[in-house]
Amino acid sequence: MRRICLTLPTNRSCPETIGAIGQEAAYAAAHFDVEAHLLILDSSDAATFAEHTRAVAALPDVPHVVVHHLDESAQRDFLRRVIARAEVAKPELMLDLMLPDRLSYGACTNRAFLIAGALGCESVHRRDSDSRYQSADGEPVFPVHHELMSLGRTAREAAHGVTESALDPRHDDKRVAMVGSSFVGELSVDIGEIQRIDPDVYYDVVSLWAPEHWSDAEKRALVDDSFRGAGSATFERDHALLALVDPMRVDMCNISFHDVHERVPLPPATDTIGSDYFLIHLVHDAALPGVLHNRNIVNFYTGERRTDAGFLAYQTRFAKFFLSMLYFNHIYDRMAEAGDALLDEQGHVRASVIAEFARQSTGLDQAENVRRLDRLDAAYRTLGGRYADCADHLATHRDRLLDEARGDIEEFALLTEAWQPLMRAGKDIGPLLTTGTPA
Repeated sequence: MRRICLTLPTNRSCPETIGAIGQEAAYAAAHFDVEAHLLILDSSDAATFAEHTRAVAALPDVPHVVVHHLDESAQRDFLRRVIARAEVAKPELMLDLMLPDRLSYGACTNRAFLIAGALGCESVHRRDSDSRYQSADGEPVFPVHHELMSLGRTAREAAHGVTESALDPRHDDKRVAMVGSSFVGELSVDIGEIQRIDPDVYYDVVSLWAPEHWSDAEKRALVDDSFRGAGSATFERDHALLALVDPMRVDMCNISFHDVHERVPLPPATDTIGSDYFLIHLVHDAALPGVLHNRNIVNFYTGERRTDAGFLAYQTRFAKFFLSMLYFNHIYDRMAEAGDALLDEQGHVRASVIAEFARQSTGLDQAENVRRLDRLDAAYRTLGGRYADCADHLATHRDRLLDEARGDIEEFALLTEAWQPLMRAGKDIGPLLTTGTPA
């Protein structure tokens, strides 16, 4: 019986999501030969953590389902033990990259990767606290169904469990490294208001994540495809495609990985939207098989984003996303050029190559990012109101934001170089205390 890790990172109240993902773990254990470890990494305040503890306690005892609910103190203790055992350079910096005191989408998922390894789980299946499952015939539609049908199998084996294949036969002996889908509902990035106020400004803003040298037509196509997921389509019947999955077709609220997450971490950038999407691009560019299915998750926004403080914080993360793309576009181009050369003889991603691409990118001229901030400033001042206030905030912190964007990539390279020792150390340390029973 193989072990899998179904993980929910959260820093907000989500007892209903805990109940729902508990049902998904039970579904996995009932329908597949797996022991499902439900890992809730909780960065909430004390009152919310207590609320979540009650939600965990209310989950029914299910055979072959084990629940782990860890606050940041427990996560930090685990990380300190792993870092000490790995004997990596700059241990305090490494701890900060794994558990920063600021929001980091990549770092929280990296912790899930390490803990999953310590638990003996061969795959990680991530969900988000601000999403829920679709239903069909009155029953939830769980993505883990397609994930466990294919993940970790050779492409040749996985072909028997999908609807269709677009994979070149030369990849048949490679293992499926990723199974994922997208979302329906609200945009994945909270910018719908900009589109309603001024579609032209919306284009100007969203096109900032394209490489600067792209044509207007290429940028327009990117804008039209960005942050929409699967739109508003509702689930009717299953469809799964075996392919080299287009990164634009999957979302990190509905994703699973095999092996690749043990080779390369996610960028631990703080306060940066999209910093957790790197492995999706890596799987594609390394020509690793994936499966794209249609059990899309429903995305919704929490009330915190609508507050003035939440708005400013969110828009700052959005600006840092644009700045990060100077470096990621360079890395993605190098990865696409390398293709199969990203893999070693055993078909594993060569982390040293990724680290080198990241280090190369930090030497790029920041002039393009200066122009990005100039264009974002002009767009937000055109919108006026709290967007103009946001422009003032970004202008005040311009130099810091530019330096942080480059520093984030330098730290990604450092963490990538340390990732294999950290992963080995986590597996050596072994499982954490649990609630629930694997019986």
